[in-house]
Amino acid sequence: MQEKNNILRIFQETKQALGKEDIIKLKDLSNQTIHTASITQDPDNIVIAVIIYTLSKIIERKENYGTKPGWNRFYKGVLAEISNSINILKKGDDKHLRSNLQRLRKKVEGVSGQLKKYIKDVFIKARINKASRIYEHGISMEATASLLGITMFDLASYAGQTGISDVPLGQTMDTKTRIKVALEMFA
Repeated sequence: MQEKNNILRIFQETKQALGKEDIIKLKDLSNQTIHTASITQDPDNIVIAVIIYTLSKIIERKENYGTKPGWNRFYKGVLAEISNSINILKKGDDKHLRSNLQRLRKKVEGVSGQLKKYIKDVFIKARINKASRIYEHGISMEATASLLGITMFDLASYAGQTGISDVPLGQTMDTKTRIKVALEMFA
């Protein structure tokens, strides 16, 4: 686990944002975590970013999910696991944090009944979305797909739809342009 103080802050703000059902804040926190994950390629940061983004999408669709059986138990369980993560981070216990992150991920994925079908779909899409954000930060498609446990095909399809691959910074210059730029730099 890298950037412990940052992750502690992220979890504290996530807990507050969940309490207020602040979807925009949750997405922002997820993006902050993805930025850190892109730099460090730390799997724990990636898991946290995916979980927070998934929670933002679930809260965003609460009108649909909130009426399903098991919603209250799911919501309270997620808040409890986030509180546990905060306490574990304060103690500096990496081993227990990883197991708590797994429990949190399983809590998000492991709901029962009809709610499970909806949340599982959101979780899969969240992994693909966050993979595209890591890819956008310059990590190779293969490494990104491997880090998030998705296929390169899924990542390429999503990145193609979002236009990430069309960003000018991601395109190379032809040889003549590169030479011209190099000459201008040394002139």
